[in-house]
Amino acid sequence: MSVLAIVLSTLFVTAFVLAVAANLATTEKRLLYRPRRLYTSGDADFRRALGILLGPPLVPGNHITTLVNGEQIYPAMLDAIRTAQTNITFETFVFRDGVGAEFVKELSNAARRGVQVHMLLDWLGSRTMNQELLHAARAAGCELHVYHPPSWFHLGRLNNRTHRKLLIVDGRIGFTGGVGMGIEWKHGLKGLPPWRETHFKAEGPVVAQMQAVFVDNWIKATGRVLHGGDYFPKLPICGDMDAQMFGSSPVGGSESMHLMVLLALTAAKSSIDIENPYFVPDKLTVEALASAARRGVRIRIVVAGRHTDARLGRWAAQGLYGELLAAGIHIYEYQPTMMHCKALVIDGAWSSVGSANFDDRSFRLNDEANLNVFSEELAREQLRLIDADIEKSRRMVLNKWKHRKFGRRINERLALLLRSQL
Repeated sequence: MSVLAIVLSTLFVTAFVLAVAANLATTEKRLLYRPRRLYTSGDADFRRALGILLGPPLVPGNHITTLVNGEQIYPAMLDAIRTAQTNITFETFVFRDGVGAEFVKELSNAARRGVQVHMLLDWLGSRTMNQELLHAARAAGCELHVYHPPSWFHLGRLNNRTHRKLLIVDGRIGFTGGVGMGIEWKHGLKGLPPWRETHFKAEGPVVAQMQAVFVDNWIKATGRVLHGGDYFPKLPICGDMDAQMFGSSPVGGSESMHLMVLLALTAAKSSIDIENPYFVPDKLTVEALASAARRGVRIRIVVAGRHTDARLGRWAAQGLYGELLAAGIHIYEYQPTMMHCKALVIDGAWSSVGSANFDDRSFRLNDEANLNVFSEELAREQLRLIDADIEKSRRMVLNKWKHRKFGRRINERLALLLRSQL
């Protein structure tokens, strides 16, 4: 091997090691201890804590509508885009051909009729999108930016993706939840039914907080702020739900999502219901769940089953089942297709929905956004959907878990070594 080849190889290996190190490194300290149980979910102090510690206050007068699966979600979002009069802000992770093309078409039509359209797509989630369609959107007048594209000058941010799912129309109607712009949510993959998903339409004062979360990342991507009456109009009372929209990000408030989950689990007094496809909780969260179960809280967790797009994450999750099952927690694996819902319901009265998964990546690495709502009506709807999903799930049994095959145990151990990146 020539000297030049050796030098080039050394430089390449060095650059690779530096890139990996930069992506694995964290700049902020993690939560080291669980919050003390000072109140329950029904106490005024719980509401105050959510507002003070997470950022935006709870605001009254909202109405949140639950949209189930792509057949309800996409039409509602596209109809809102078609009615836009002044502006549209749109941020998402997965954006691919097929469904992505439908949204490009309607967003482009909106831009042509004079609507200010701002699109923020994550580089990783949209990297396979037909670039000609994105060029067409820009040509139609959409202001489209890609979040954190690869750059040797910013190696440390390659692992920081925007996982937020936001669509705000005229600053008055907002959408958030788990859906991406992909054919799997509309027609399914490999002969399976469409992915099981839940998304949410918000009306009322909380939409201004949703817009603010979008603007947070828009500033990071463009250096410009969107503001004024068109983007933040005075919003009327639309219902009786108290709600709060907050965002978390490694560059500011990376522990917000983790703290919210721990506060909610600690405040639970009767029931905790979790539905999440990527369930790889950290040590503190496992302890919080087990502690709640020991004090008599009924806990149900619905996760993705054998049909998953993250097999490594499923292995890691299964490696954690033992402690949770031993504490009396019920765990169910959804069977018909990929389950992609993200919901946390406490005591049948408080719900947290949005983009965040139950793993370290959402708690500390990704930009996430969740909508927290005090409403028995909304909670009942989520519990009805969770009950229906449990009917289509397989319940995990502790004794069977203890006697799982040796090969599966090895997979679990190896997967858990990457727990911080899952």
